[in-house]
This record gives sequence, C-alpha cells and structure tokens, in this order.
Amino acid sequence: MLRLVARRLLQLIPTLLGLSVLLFVWLNRLPGGPASAILGERATDAEVARINRLLGLDQPLYVQYWRFLKRIVELDLGTSVQTGQPVWDEFTLRFPATVELSLLAMLIAVVVGVPLGYLAAKRRGGWLDVSAVSGSLIGICIPVFFLALLLKQVFAVHLGWFPSYGRLSTGLNATEVTGFATLDGLLTGEFDATWDAIMHLVLPAVALASIPLAVIVRMTRASVLEVLGEDYVRTAESKGLHPKVVRGRHVLRNALLPVITAVGLLTGSLLSGAVLTESVFSFNGIGQFIRTAIDGRDYPVLVGFIMFIAMTYVLINLLVDLAYSLIDPRVRVH
Repeated sequence: MLRLVARRLLQLIPTLLGLSVLLFVWLNRLPGGPASAILGERATDAEVARINRLLGLDQPLYVQYWRFLKRIVELDLGTSVQTGQPVWDEFTLRFPATVELSLLAMLIAVVVGVPLGYLAAKRRGGWLDVSAVSGSLIGICIPVFFLALLLKQVFAVHLGWFPSYGRLSTGLNATEVTGFATLDGLLTGEFDATWDAIMHLVLPAVALASIPLAVIVRMTRASVLEVLGEDYVRTAESKGLHPKVVRGRHVLRNALLPVITAVGLLTGSLLSGAVLTESVFSFNGIGQFIRTAIDGRDYPVLVGFIMFIAMTYVLINLLVDLAYSLIDPRVRVH
C-alpha cells in the first residue's frame, strides 16, 4: 500500500508542474500584462512600469517562472486586490464553509444515489427504474443556479422552513474553534449553533447535490446491470448462496468500482459548482469569494483558486486509487 501511495505521489509532480507552466503563460499573456490587469484599463505607463518592477516582471522569463514556482511551493499566492490580505489567509478563512457544503452535498448524492441506482437496476423496467432514470435526466438538465433559486424561493421565502442566506443566523453568538460551523457547535456544546448551521446548509447542499446525484444514480444502475449479467454472479446464485452474500460480495463490490471514480471526480467539481450556489445563498465560502474576484479581476485570487482546484483533484484521485486497491486487490498487484 505504501509503495502504491509513493508511486502515485511521484506521478503527480509532472501534472502540477505542467499546470504551473500553463498558469504562468496565462498570466504573462493577459492583455497589457498582469500589471494592467491589477491597475485597470486607465493605468499610466509609469504605474505599469512600477508594478512590473515591484512584481519582478521586468526580469527574464525563466527567472520569473522560478520565482512563481517558488511562491507556489511556499504557499505564497500573493495579496488579494479586493481585501489587501494574503490570498492564502483568505482561502483558509473561507475553506471550511465550502468543505462543509461540498461534503454534505456529496453525502446526499451518495446516500441517495447508490441505493436508488441499485434498486432501479434490480427492478429494471418497473416504475422505480423509469422514475429514477427520468429524475436523473431532469437533475442533469436543470442548471444548479436555477435549482438553487427555486429551492430558496419555495422553501425559504414562501414556506419559511429553512434560512435563505448565510451560514448562521444573525445574532447567534457561536464560538468559533475550527471554522467548521457544525463541528464547532459540537466541540463547544453549543448544539443550537450546530443545528442552526445544518439548517443553513440544507438548501444549498441539495441544490449542489443535484447533478452528482443524477450521475451516481445512472452510473450505479448501469454498473449493477452489467455485473448482474456476469458469469460469476450466476454461478454464485446457482450454488445457492444467500441473496445478501451475492449482493454484497459479488454484485455491489464489483459494481462500485466505476462509481468510486465518478464520486472522486464529482467531489472536485463540487468546488467549482459552489461558485454559483454560494452566490445565490450568500454563503461565505470560497465560491462566493471567487465570484467577486472574477468581477474585480483579482488575478492573484484566481491563480490561487486554480491551483487549489488542481490540488483537490490530485488528492481526490489519490484517494480514489487507494479505495480501488481496498475494494479490488488486483489493483495493488498492477
């Protein structure tokens, strides 16, 4: 297992280096250069030259790239144009909110999607199968921001069942320990704060989970149907094994392999999908911060976000490989 982890980590280095090159080229190809992007369209030549000297953009390209790579390794992503604070500090401040939202969204998608896909495959052609397939198509087709607005209007504004914005209710004095609102309430014994944080998470998490849920349902259904037709499943059934043994050991275990891949990729995409969802619900996470960065042309924040997303995908792919090796020992052999 350790050799597998070490091999995968070594394979990630060329990927991250390639991404750093693309980011560096993108920054240097901005209209007017990064200095003009930071100062705005009305910047004078003297101001652009001053920023270029300050950022070291008057140095040779290989020197600039080395400094750029060194800053990334040191997690020095620069200073936000919007807030004047280090980008890394801004990310660590907002990261817990997006993690809570993404994890709950993926939990909803997996807990609902895997059993629903399995039952749809077992009852192929029945009303449950037709409903699951139709519902998954609707879930994929509906834009996340539209579903978020719809959920907010119906369940928050009209019915008043859930809060319509923010992470915690205004006036709630909750003690912050880790930055994770739900966890902080449990650690400090402020269970009302935990419940309040969960209520604020429900609507944005459901909206964010719509597309992953639809994908997981269809993926699980297709995978289970394929496994059910395999010879080893029919052999196990002909031997008289208990249906629970056949379902757990032979069907689900093999059918989950492609589903795990889908879950890994979808978890990374949730972070980018959170940009729209957090904006609708004024959820103070990375997504909302990135939207304001795009509006304000805050390129240090955008570069940090791209690297953050890349690292997230890389780590998730590593976890997917490890999960593969645990479910299917043949992966460890290869």
